[in-house]
Amino acid sequence: MLMNDMFDDFFGDSYKEPKTNAMLCDVREKDDGYEMNLAMPGYKKEDIKIDFTDGYLNINADSSKDVDEKKEGKLIRQERYHGHVSRRFYIGNVDESKIIAAFENGELKICFPKEEKKAVESNIAIE
Repeated sequence: MLMNDMFDDFFGDSYKEPKTNAMLCDVREKDDGYEMNLAMPGYKKEDIKIDFTDGYLNINADSSKDVDEKKEGKLIRQERYHGHVSRRFYIGNVDESKIIAAFENGELKICFPKEEKKAVESNIAIE
């Protein structure tokens, strides 16, 4: 067995942590609004983009790991990762200025108010 073949098996894909294309999410209803918590381990604040369009909250994150280490010895294998995850949630017509987002310790927290229900009174004509 060649030395390179041994390390290919030893550092094979079965030893890598699996990557998933989903952000695990919890949504809690509070008296005045909703709170979303999305697990995003391995991401940084600057990797994440949030926008609100036509009642939809869009969350996108891009991550890349490209480490070029200078160490003694022959390089046998070097890992690189480039990925993208996204989620989209319909939250209705809320005031965009009242949506608050914070990112800390791999968790994205988004709070937004409940959609205001307007009391509409209308008379229906009887034919």
